[in-house]
Amino acid sequence: MKDKQTEQRKVELLAPAKDKACAYAAINAGADAVYIGASQFGARKKAGNTLDDLAEIIEYAHKFNVKIYITVNTILYDNELKSVEKLIHDLYNIQADAIIIQDMGILKMNLPPIPIHASTQCNNNEIEKIKFLESCNIERVVLPREFSIKEIEQVRRATNAEIEVFVHGALCVCYSGQCYLSASIGERSANRGECAQPCRKKYSLINENGEKLATSKYLLSMKDFSLANKLKELIEAGADSLKIEGRLKDEDYVKNVVSYYRKMLDDIDINLRTSDGILVNNFEPDVNKTFNRGYTEFNIDGKCSSLTEMKTPKFLGEKIGKVLKIKGNKFVISKGENLAVSDGIVFFDKNKELRGTTVTQVNNNEISALNTSGLITGTIIYRNRDSEFIKRLNQTKFERKIPLEIKVSNNNDSLNILLNNEFLKSFPNEFEQAKNKKKARENLIAQFKKSAEFLVDRIELDKNFDLFIPISNLNEIRRDFLESYRQYKKNNYQRKLRTVAYTPQKYPKKELDYTYNISNKMAKEFYESCGAKVIQQAFEKGGAGKCLMQSKHCIRRELGICLKNTKPEKLFLVDEQNKKYPLEFDCKNCIMKINRE
Repeated sequence: MKDKQTEQRKVELLAPAKDKACAYAAINAGADAVYIGASQFGARKKAGNTLDDLAEIIEYAHKFNVKIYITVNTILYDNELKSVEKLIHDLYNIQADAIIIQDMGILKMNLPPIPIHASTQCNNNEIEKIKFLESCNIERVVLPREFSIKEIEQVRRATNAEIEVFVHGALCVCYSGQCYLSASIGERSANRGECAQPCRKKYSLINENGEKLATSKYLLSMKDFSLANKLKELIEAGADSLKIEGRLKDEDYVKNVVSYYRKMLDDIDINLRTSDGILVNNFEPDVNKTFNRGYTEFNIDGKCSSLTEMKTPKFLGEKIGKVLKIKGNKFVISKGENLAVSDGIVFFDKNKELRGTTVTQVNNNEISALNTSGLITGTIIYRNRDSEFIKRLNQTKFERKIPLEIKVSNNNDSLNILLNNEFLKSFPNEFEQAKNKKKARENLIAQFKKSAEFLVDRIELDKNFDLFIPISNLNEIRRDFLESYRQYKKNNYQRKLRTVAYTPQKYPKKELDYTYNISNKMAKEFYESCGAKVIQQAFEKGGAGKCLMQSKHCIRRELGICLKNTKPEKLFLVDEQNKKYPLEFDCKNCIMKINRE
């Protein structure tokens, strides 16, 4: 097997986009690839895009060798199979670089040779399963967020499939593809892109005697993920793609977070980039200024700890200081000089509920705000909207330009322009000899540097160049030449293609229950053709099972009552509707399960 760790490393920075504006923002901020949803069948139902918009995004991205991956990663029902097959052909026809899937029924379809990535929703948590997917000519597997560096290294040694790992964004408390809590509560299935996020709600923890061990806390609300300090280790472990979460996030989030990770990776080695183009902006990113719930590295070192923010699932932001005195809508705060007019601030009231307001005036440490209701002396103030930072972000023009080196020569018959030593175009020489040779050369250079899309690094004119070309003609030649170059690049974009024919290995599991999310006849046929027996349909199709969620997050550990240090007792989560969920603890594998009562 080829050792990918010894190759010249190229590592993709993969960014999310909910729409066209976010996709352009990601590309211009430095993403090597973007993942985005089509009009339906993506695991974020509220983030759909038309084929026309996707085609426009793809054409723009490919100018810079940026790849566009389309999410088709919900589980599918029988009445949707034909529509999905047509969609995949449409995506192939508009030059999409890959589709991201969860439902293995897709592999039984009549597919074009578009590369396929196995979504993290496939629960790619075992090497044998990953090797099986590779045998199906699936080009890439998206690993669970729960994997450690050591586990990523093990996958790298076992397979030649591309490895994609998350590095930033919101964390699901459950293993992806294995959460049935939302579907159980309100028939909004996470596997169908409709998660109601019950993990961001309040729960109490009680024992079998009804004694409360924790009351009305966000016991399942995970902090956000950040592996900014582990990028070099991830690259050395063999990751091919570093993924930012956030297909429901706005443009500001995309610009800031993508810029931040682009800078971090370029500081390691600018040659890691898999895309082209020069990034033009002077913005200094800061991921602490963008929505987050506090950051955790989760299990990357193989030791989960401090995973949740139990006080709130909302954005606190940076701690500013303590309230010293209150008078009406004014208050005095330590370090109040750090605030500015229009900043958003939040605090916890006496009932431990998060409240927010906006700063209207700053006079040293004396702050005026729109509403100080609930504020008491001693309260800690946080800033979750830094108006100056947002202003700088919105005023920054993010651009990505194609660098050009141009050589110009002429003879009696033609004006010849060579670009980057790869593209030559000639124009009829219908021009007079210049009376002012220096001015003629200056005019050509000046006009060819006028382009929003290209950055002309160098223009070299043959020493004998002496044509007088009127400005209007120069502009026409420039436009014609650059448009021809655009078409040349578009026609020569090298898209990877998938070999449609394959012979999969035997599936590594013999019997498949509801946790394999089999919701249509094609998926059932696929697994059975690979030697597995389907004993249950998907949860959404009536498959029954007691476990609603499996998690690396352990409430016992977070609350300091780990079974290693305390006696065993039955514990239950209780939601705000007083519904109980028994908890089960697999300490050997460090997994907590939330079950049906």
